[in-house]
Amino acid sequence: MSETTTIAYLAPEGTYSDEAARIFASKMHVGDVEFMALPSFNEIYEAVERGRCEYGVMPIENSLEGAVTATLDAFAFRSGCSIVGSTVVDIHHCLFLNPEASLADVTTIASHPQGLGQCRRFLNEHFPTLEQVTAKSTADGVRMASENKHIAGIGSKYAGSLFDCKMEIEGIEDHYGNQTKFVLVARTGHPQVIEGKKMKTSLALFLENDRPGALQMILSEFNYAEVNLTMIQSRPTKQGLGDYMFFIDIEGSQDDLPVRTALDCLRLKLREVKILGSYPTE
Repeated sequence: MSETTTIAYLAPEGTYSDEAARIFASKMHVGDVEFMALPSFNEIYEAVERGRCEYGVMPIENSLEGAVTATLDAFAFRSGCSIVGSTVVDIHHCLFLNPEASLADVTTIASHPQGLGQCRRFLNEHFPTLEQVTAKSTADGVRMASENKHIAGIGSKYAGSLFDCKMEIEGIEDHYGNQTKFVLVARTGHPQVIEGKKMKTSLALFLENDRPGALQMILSEFNYAEVNLTMIQSRPTKQGLGDYMFFIDIEGSQDDLPVRTALDCLRLKLREVKILGSYPTE
């Protein structure tokens, strides 16, 4: 009897997080998979950390909105989990109707506030007089449409198929290049489960004290070691006004000599160098 692999994602079912979880499952080539919908990023992290599930899926960056700060904070201030994979999901919103409805029946548009906001131009042009109501998620907006022929829901193709809705219009988002990067997390020390030729390492760097040139010093160590940075993001440490730390993504594995050299030098100069994970890139 094969062992079941459990993957947690941000509830409810039918969201882009749910879709990302299924993408990761296909990349891992595992057999039986149980998906666990949890209500917050902290609960996803905690479920993995305490062994309630083997993996968790968390959004970390959106091409329009930037970094997902709740995810970054979970990694910054907790230590039980590491990143073992990443994937990018294209965010394409569609307008869904009840299978028995037509556009003439619709009086209300329902979706998550971000879904409504990301389709603002389309809605103003085509449905300027219809009431807009906010749902807990894009998936919940589609579910509402499936239950009421007077409601149109904005969500993903996956949500539409899940709730057996009719897709009336595809690709209604204002910015077609909208993408979200999701990371797969497992307990620290978990072996790699996704194959890839190129590796990326994510770091959280904490300063000993805030002083002029601190960021330049960090960048110089990577420059000397010839390690390429692909992302840098500052976040408050929540220990006092003006006290910041940095999230950094670099090319290469933590086991590569240039990366080890840069990190060893930084450990001599910083309060903490926290490796969030080394994992294959897309």
